[in-house]
Amino acid sequence: MSEANIEIEAAVLRRLLKHLDAHKEVQNIDLMNLAGFCRNCLSKWYRAEAEERGIEMDLEAARQRVYGMPYSEWKARYQREASAEQLKQFQQQQ
Repeated sequence: MSEANIEIEAAVLRRLLKHLDAHKEVQNIDLMNLAGFCRNCLSKWYRAEAEERGIEMDLEAARQRVYGMPYSEWKARYQREASAEQLKQFQQQQ
């Protein structure tokens, strides 16, 4: 992979995180139901890629990178209870 491709992919990730940050009203359950991944998935992928490169990172550090704040704070400020319909749709996809 070329250095240009790596830079582009890094920029795309930054842009995705910025977009998600601007749309906190979009809940993780919505993302899971529509796209099959959410902010938590991105956090886990971020951590896995860091560790694959020999960089120790706990899940909370990865979540802070993705959420832009501690996960517990994001949950308290922005996360709503999933509706019965959202949960049903999620369970049907599993």
